[in-house]
Amino acid sequence: MNKKGRYGHFIGGILTIADFAVLNIIFLLMGLCDVGEGIEAFYTKRIWFVLNVSFFIAHTLIPDIHSKRVVYADKVVINALRLVALHAVLFMSILLFLDLGEITTSTYLIFYVSLLLVMCVWWLVSRKILKAYRTRGFNFRRIVIVGCDTVGRRLFEELESDQGYGYKVLGMFDSKENAEGCPCYKGELGDVEEFIRKYNIDEMYCALNGEFVVSRMIQVAESNAVDFYFVPQIGRTVMRQFTLDSIGRVPVMSVRSNPLSNMLNRFVKRTFDFIISSIVMILSPLVLIPVGIAIKLSSPGPIFFKQKRTGFRGKEFWCYKFRTMKVNKEADTLQATKEDPRKTKLGDFLRKTSIDELPQFYNVWKGDMSIVGPRPHMLKHTKDYSALIDKYMLRHTIKPGITGWAQVNGYRGQTDHLWQMEKRVEHDVWYAENWNLFLDMKIMFLTVWNVFKGEKNAY
Repeated sequence: MNKKGRYGHFIGGILTIADFAVLNIIFLLMGLCDVGEGIEAFYTKRIWFVLNVSFFIAHTLIPDIHSKRVVYADKVVINALRLVALHAVLFMSILLFLDLGEITTSTYLIFYVSLLLVMCVWWLVSRKILKAYRTRGFNFRRIVIVGCDTVGRRLFEELESDQGYGYKVLGMFDSKENAEGCPCYKGELGDVEEFIRKYNIDEMYCALNGEFVVSRMIQVAESNAVDFYFVPQIGRTVMRQFTLDSIGRVPVMSVRSNPLSNMLNRFVKRTFDFIISSIVMILSPLVLIPVGIAIKLSSPGPIFFKQKRTGFRGKEFWCYKFRTMKVNKEADTLQATKEDPRKTKLGDFLRKTSIDELPQFYNVWKGDMSIVGPRPHMLKHTKDYSALIDKYMLRHTIKPGITGWAQVNGYRGQTDHLWQMEKRVEHDVWYAENWNLFLDMKIMFLTVWNVFKGEKNAY
């Protein structure tokens, strides 16, 4: 067993001190380099003091900046944006209230743009370093899971999926009837407390229902100074976040609204889609004309292929693509395969490079689709899979997209097995529950990167 190390609890403090160092280095460099109009009014000891006090307040008001172990890059950027924005409000308000000098707008702009960019880079790099540190066996949390059913095993897979998160599941506990095939099984519920004491456990995750069992496990955790977490029995495709509330003395778990149920978020996403799709459509003749001529020369038939697909809230719409196959009667029922004889040689190239999807920017411009979202399926797939996969229709609570979270994670193309579509739905629902603009940008970047890198499922 690797030793945890005695200094892991200092990591959050070290990262916070480094945040202050970033703030002060940017402030110092602006003064030394004489950056910004009227920099003399900005580069004073009084301003420096207020700058750090404001940063301390802003850092305190935004919880979990450095405490969460599982944080995605887009969340890091959003937290950095929140911190910088809150600091700007506090800093400028205090300066205005105390009348500590007239600082120009350009100086503020240069400082905060620099702070945001450097803070994003620093947080992303520091998390990479911290993950590497944890992968080597340091700063980890010792975990036990109570419950060996589907949810408990899924939790085990998630905790063990990336050693960089710093979790080590030392044992799983349940009745012997549920022990078969359970990874890391160490005993029944009565063995939990002795195991916790023996191995100095940090966290317990209870994935069992039943008031008596849960109450007993809470008592065991509290008696041994172990952090306790309850894992609700939720299906694989329901990836929603829950918030705990209460009605009187009765605890109630409520589902948070999808981010895109918020009017402002919808406006931001739609504005982003409209601007990008408008630019693409203005430039589209550069691609449309040569590709259209090549399609006409490659085989008889139209340049564009249109097909009815399932869109937002199950509404049907016409989805457009460059035609990549010979005209055939099975286009609306039979999915393309790797060695599909219906594909033309040009069509094979268009599919591998994703050029065939470019006409869908017209769908985005119209509002039927978004640039990023669950891929729209043909009507037959919607009918078939909605009967086979629980919560399948949750992927239609947002607009379909040209690319999506499932696609950049390898779940695109042909679905020979039901599990492949289940994984696609799981990723689509996760995206719907965790949307933000930076996540969209990340997916767009990964999509372009995969085109250049080449994808084995692009056919």
